[in-house]
Amino acid sequence: MWNELVTSDRDACREFYGALLGWTTKEMPMPEGAGPGAYTIWVAGNTDAGGMFKLDENHMGEKMPSHWMAYVSVADVDATAAKVENLGGQIRVPPRDIPGVGRFCVITDPTGAWVSLMTMAEGT
Repeated sequence: MWNELVTSDRDACREFYGALLGWTTKEMPMPEGAGPGAYTIWVAGNTDAGGMFKLDENHMGEKMPSHWMAYVSVADVDATAAKVENLGGQIRVPPRDIPGVGRFCVITDPTGAWVSLMTMAEGT
């Protein structure tokens, strides 16, 4: 599982979680067109513990507050996404690749809760 903070104020969150949990950060460049710009990796000790990026004003087509997004590992994102609507959920971001990382999609369950599904690339 991977957790990602989508926030309107990366600096404030960097300071908050650094002081609260002792986390440090490192920046990861994003490929052209891959997302919202710079991506920050949360580091707990020597372990990459999650990610953070800047919240767009109209994130995923909706006005949203800052939030944590969980990524749940699945064997096949496309096959799992194909089941979502039949089970009463919605696909918010269709399956797409993150170069060098894997393939993901964002869904909401029948209650409106958001979660991302992820199939990691081999070797990651």
